[in-house]
Amino acid sequence: MGIIRFTPYGWRGRYDEDFTEDSVIRITTALGKVWAERTPGSPVLIGYDGRYSSESFALLAGKVLAESGLRAIVSTDICPLPALAWSAAHTEACAGALMVSASEESSEYGGLIVRGTDGGPISESFARRVERLVGTKVVYPESEISRADFVAPYLKDLCDFVDLDKISNAHLRLVVDPMYGAASGYLFRALEAIGCSVTQLHAGPQDDFGGLHPQPVEPWADECEQVVQCQKADVGLLLSGDGNRAAIVDERGRLVTPHNMIPVVLAHLVRDCGEKGRVVTTLASSMRTERLAHLLGLSTTAVPVGFSRIYGEILQKDVLMAAEEYGGICLPKHLYERDGLLVCLLVLEVLATAGCPLSQVVADITREIGPMDYIRRDIRLDAGEAQSLENVLPGLNPSQIAGRRPTSVNHADGLRLQFSDGSWCMLRPSRSGNVARVYAEAPNSSERDELLTALCELARDPQMWRNCVAQ
Repeated sequence: MGIIRFTPYGWRGRYDEDFTEDSVIRITTALGKVWAERTPGSPVLIGYDGRYSSESFALLAGKVLAESGLRAIVSTDICPLPALAWSAAHTEACAGALMVSASEESSEYGGLIVRGTDGGPISESFARRVERLVGTKVVYPESEISRADFVAPYLKDLCDFVDLDKISNAHLRLVVDPMYGAASGYLFRALEAIGCSVTQLHAGPQDDFGGLHPQPVEPWADECEQVVQCQKADVGLLLSGDGNRAAIVDERGRLVTPHNMIPVVLAHLVRDCGEKGRVVTTLASSMRTERLAHLLGLSTTAVPVGFSRIYGEILQKDVLMAAEEYGGICLPKHLYERDGLLVCLLVLEVLATAGCPLSQVVADITREIGPMDYIRRDIRLDAGEAQSLENVLPGLNPSQIAGRRPTSVNHADGLRLQFSDGSWCMLRPSRSGNVARVYAEAPNSSERDELLTALCELARDPQMWRNCVAQ
């Protein structure tokens, strides 16, 4: 049997390789032991998406967890990850939750995602304990489980969070694309129920996703963009495979980058809704969010990449909004997890409040905070190169890059260089393979590309490492 590597982000594998009933039993047996030691007899919630046999795997996982003495409750239908996390947070004495989903991976993959008692991610120590307990013995369970609707109460709470009457009265024409994921049907039905004109694309469940990757980025957003243009819709709303991330298409059929979408939501929360609090981002996030937060009088914190790092800040209870560079947005007042469905509703509330096209809303905020051009590039390395780079990064302190002298150097997550005009660049090893991720942001694409190119050269050249080792 293969070795299981279980992390705070869970575990995933290909259906034709290691995502099998035996593997699911091995992992959930270990997970059940950890939960049962901590909170014996407590309820655990199990959700699933619409990919191949996810429901069957969820029922199997539930029976395994019940064998551990836990009270296993499986969703009655496909279930977005935010709905499952919300249900865990609102279930008395809940041990945690398990989602059968490979998130944004293609249909060839299955996966397991674990959430804690408050709906937030599990810790590194929790994941390591589960991994240590994964054995080789496989016993098929026969315990009884129960089933429940996790989505209806979550949607009710979600709809209470926004002004549905305002959205309804705006008479918006909408395109919703759940990308065959776990959010299929839910946002569409909620918006249709309040009288919105809604077209839904790629609604699941569908085993093979029709060849689509449930990832709300180009090129997988192309059809949504085209339908928005053809139907002259006001906005397109895309949701990731597990529903925890959203992307937005404006009325011209253009995908709004996460770096523009996040400030749009933040400005609305503060200026239109009167909210206050700290803003948390990652070190790889656009400076646009930080600039706007400072204009709004809010304090900011930037943490290393990964939602588990953001979650640590959320626990301090003073956070208004937390956002990652990929567009995942968490509002702790609602849930200690990213929620793509909530983001979609907030964007509709923005449009209903502003009374102008989304492109105009984005342009107004861009003028206010100043233009910035963002880019990320991944560099493939062999195992030796990747390890060498990871080892040397904490000691690098370049005096200049692309002819520019940094005002600060940060080693909290690889190497991040900040410049006086707000430009920055960053080099960090990926946690998921032999890849170096390189980021750059500057007021224009020319300066951005100069920084990117220079940092890519640094990533590949050991001679350059020797020339900029911290003294």
